[in-house]
Amino acid sequence: MKYLSYWHDTASAFDGAVEGPIEGHYDVAVIGGGFTGLGAARQLAKAGTRVIVLEAETVGYGASGRNGGHLNNGLAHSYLAAKAEIGKERAIALYQALDASIDTLEAIIAEEGIDCNFRRAGKLKLASKPVHFDSIAKNFEAVHAEVDADTALLSPADLRREVGSPFHGAMLSKKSAMMHMGRYVVGLAGAASRSGAVIAEKAAVTEHTHTGGRHVLKTARGIVTADQVLVATGAYTSSNFGYFRRRIIPVGSFIVATRPLTDAEVAATMPGNRTCVNSMNIGNYWRLSPDNRLIFGGRARFSATSDQRSDAKGGAILRESLVRLFPQLAKVEIDYCWGGLVDMTKDRFPRAGYQDGVWYAMGYSGHGAQLSTHLGMTMADAMLGRPDHNPLKGLDWPAVPGHFGTPWFLPLVGLYYKALDRFQ
Repeated sequence: MKYLSYWHDTASAFDGAVEGPIEGHYDVAVIGGGFTGLGAARQLAKAGTRVIVLEAETVGYGASGRNGGHLNNGLAHSYLAAKAEIGKERAIALYQALDASIDTLEAIIAEEGIDCNFRRAGKLKLASKPVHFDSIAKNFEAVHAEVDADTALLSPADLRREVGSPFHGAMLSKKSAMMHMGRYVVGLAGAASRSGAVIAEKAAVTEHTHTGGRHVLKTARGIVTADQVLVATGAYTSSNFGYFRRRIIPVGSFIVATRPLTDAEVAATMPGNRTCVNSMNIGNYWRLSPDNRLIFGGRARFSATSDQRSDAKGGAILRESLVRLFPQLAKVEIDYCWGGLVDMTKDRFPRAGYQDGVWYAMGYSGHGAQLSTHLGMTMADAMLGRPDHNPLKGLDWPAVPGHFGTPWFLPLVGLYYKALDRFQ
């Protein structure tokens, strides 16, 4: 078994990063070489802006290369809950931004010729308990009537054609998609570079000052200055951006991938070949890879650590969950086990805007794979002075009480959600 991301291991490395010391002045410095930062850099460079991307590791190193490979439209919340919390107008705008984000991905992939197995697959939100289906059905009625007619409510009988495990019904979101995340992020980096963006890897920002309208960024490879800065680091935000560290909760997400399944195993497990998520608070999500592995993930442990030891613990828990759902795969080997950090906000709504002299987009709360490229481009347009289509503009973002970067409270949160899953 390999303790590394399947997406990283099965994609070519990006070969367009600048070598040697970095220096000079840029119109924009983008901190973070994931989907958000690269999407913004491509958009800025295409407009003629002189832009540099400063990535602490390699492009796609963080959440962009460590996720489950889902591109799900709709909200992380129920639409009904979102309406109650942020109002109907903003809930619809955010829902529609997630729809538009998948259209954006599809258009970029076609325009740039990125070979990343993009496919409109549809997403199933599966009811693990009968009472969960009641909630899913109520949410479906509102979504279908008010914001997304490309949805359907499926019965347990319908699901026999979709997934080889018993559930109590599901909501199908037909616009949802999937792709190979590693190949996409390398392709996006190439597209940004061809458009004129400078991409610097192993260039962690160690110090940032902003005086006289100019940003000074000290990095591991040199010093650059910029007129504007976009922070696109999510759960991997460093301590020199304290405003965001107090508002982002880094939470470990863990994933395993089986060996390639046979045609018979696919037919018995995932005949519908969609993205799937169940309805538990400590839930699981899964899909088939391009080479028919079952990629199975979840919040197996409430930890802010992702290393081989932590990933192995999470992987063992996931293996048990996988076998409970799909006992027919009990003897199937696990080939990959990996983890990464998800940038959660307290209310699980993403945030984007301008604060403390810098632009930012982050807090995707597990829904970043689909939204991040689009939101990065949206923030680039705002930086260029174009019409502002940011669906999150003006949304209040209070700090998490008692949180200054290390989420000491995660084990307590895990116990709370375990109790909810047991009794609800």
